[in-house]
This record gives sequence, structure tokens and C-alpha cells, in this order.
Amino acid sequence: MEKTDITIIGAGVVGLAIAAELSQKFENITILEKHKTFGQETSSRNSEVIHSGIYYPEGSLKAALCVEGAEYLYKICGQFSIPHKKTGKLIVASEQSEIKALEALLEKGQKNGVKDLMILQKNDVSKIEPHTLSAAALYSPNTGIIDSHSLMKFFSDSASDNGVLFAFNSEVHRIDKKKNGFVVGIKQEDYYFESKVVINCAGLYSDYIAGLSGIDIGKNDYRLKFCKGSYFSYSKPSPVRMLIYPVPHEELVGLGVHATLDLANRLRFGPDAEYVEAIDYKVESGKKESFYKGASKIISGLDIDSFLPDMAGVRPKLQGPGEKTRDFVIREESGNGLPGLINLIGIESPGLTASPAIAKMVSGMISALMN
Repeated sequence: MEKTDITIIGAGVVGLAIAAELSQKFENITILEKHKTFGQETSSRNSEVIHSGIYYPEGSLKAALCVEGAEYLYKICGQFSIPHKKTGKLIVASEQSEIKALEALLEKGQKNGVKDLMILQKNDVSKIEPHTLSAAALYSPNTGIIDSHSLMKFFSDSASDNGVLFAFNSEVHRIDKKKNGFVVGIKQEDYYFESKVVINCAGLYSDYIAGLSGIDIGKNDYRLKFCKGSYFSYSKPSPVRMLIYPVPHEELVGLGVHATLDLANRLRFGPDAEYVEAIDYKVESGKKESFYKGASKIISGLDIDSFLPDMAGVRPKLQGPGEKTRDFVIREESGNGLPGLINLIGIESPGLTASPAIAKMVSGMISALMN
């Protein structure tokens, strides 16, 4: 039976970032991906925003890794010419009653270590974004956008150049604990190999992969829920230059229908948040009116006929409808009798932003295991 030292399951942005990071320190690394290439699910179906770290509870992994990850991303993008733009973001209070929520977000962001946040009054908002409808807004100058495919290709190329073996069309269907590691089984070839360490970065299916290893995902509260988010594009020229967000719902099911730009300055609205039983990427054209109404609360002069169904993505959430928001799970499973297994579960937003920081965190875990 063939052997490897480290196996990464899942070649989304987090798995790729981990592969690139580990390849600088370790050898004999394999990354398994069930699709024919990398980044085919959540990593390529999102807003492509570099978040600053405002929204997440103080002391959470989401907060710390988002702030750290954003800093890393801007350095990587500058050093390796990855397409990106620091657009800035406005979180707008459309009514006076929402200004207290803005002040709370400002305080939360500052506690999380987000720099240069400020609250702008209505007149100041109008000067920089005249089409924005607001009583006031929280300005985040360090929020930006990135070409996520280019970022993933950079991580993939870095890992490949350092000797990481990529196995596409390779769906894991068995993980058996052995004395000094694991036996991993690939469904397509009915092929098995040994690995000292297994890192579960399987995104939407990370709870399933954890279950294959023998972990009780119910007892450990690892069971994921699928939350679909649809987007509508705007066919007319964008009336805004920044990303424009409403004040978010208290439980962060989603950040509300917001306005994001791509690197070609095309405007898109979304995502909404809809829990679903099965993965489905169809955008319902009947949602146009609700998207228009939501967007019209934060931006004036929009044309409903210019809203076009765009794309959808599915987020892997640990919390269900109406439940309190949950943090990332990034856990080495010695406590479950599985030393050498690292589970990453519920890596939703801000996972793209946090990816290089998550990679460094996991690298530290691997170093501790290998010593």
C-alpha cells in the first residue's frame, strides 16, 4: 500500500491555501478533490469580497482569522499581481433607528482589530456615494474585492511547484484509523493508501468526511445545513463605486441583500439566504422584485428591468434557521481518539478572506503533530 505523510481532502480555496502553506515546510503531501479541477463549489460561488472583520464576535476564529487573513491577502495580491481592488465598503443605516446598530458594529470591529473604521453622517455619505440612501453609514476603507479563481490558481501553482500531488476526480469514501495514521479510500478507483495526517477541507461535505473517520457528527455538533444564496446582476452601469451593505440581521444568517462589484465594475446584488435540503444552483427569476426592493432601500434610482438572474452559491452553515451564529470548527481530533485528523467544518464567510490565516493555523497544528 502506498504511503503519504499529509492528505488534504478538498481543493477549494482553504484546502489550496493549506496545501501551499504546508508545502513550504513539509514533503509528501497529497490533495484529493472529487471534481475535475479545483474550486468548483463554495469557493467559486460567492461575492469575492476581502472582508475586514467587522461582523464577527470578539475572540472568535472568524474575527481573528478574517482580520489576519485580509492583511495576508493584500500582501499576496500585491507581491504576486493577483487581480484585486481595495474598494471600501459602506454599511448603511437607512433609518435613524439603525444608527445604534452601526455604533455597535463600529465597536465590535475595533475590538476585533479592524483599522480605520469610521461612522459618516448623511451629508458625508452623499459626498462620496451620492446614490446611497442612508441616515448614516459605517465606512470600512480596507474592504475590497478579489479574483478568487486567480487566488486559487496561485495557491495551486505554489503547491504544485513545491511537489504537492493533486488527485482530481478522487472522491473519498473511507477513512480508517490505523496505529500510525489512516487508510484513505478513493471511490472511483477503489484505491487505498496510508496517510499519517488527514486534513478535512471538504466544504459542503466536511461533516460527511468527519463521519467517515468514525466521529459522531451529531454528538460533536458538526452537522451542516445548506444555505443557498442567489444573486442578481444589474445590466446598467453601476451607480456606486464602493460595496454597499445594509445593517445586518442580528444572527448573521446572511449580511442582507447588498451591492458588490466585480473587477470589471459590474454591479451585482445578493446573496439572499435560503436554507435548502439539497444543493441547487438555479436562480429563481421570481425573486427579482424582492431583490429590487431590498436593493432600493440602500441605493436610489435603480431600474427593476435591469435586474437579471445571475448565479447562486451554497454556504455550509453549522447553525440552522433562527439559531445563533456559530464559529468555524478547526480542530485536531485527538480528543475524539483520532490524533492526526484535523477537521475544518462550517467554513463559510469569511472563509475566502481568512484562507491564508487558516492555512498558517493548520500549519502550526501539523508542526505540533510532527514533532
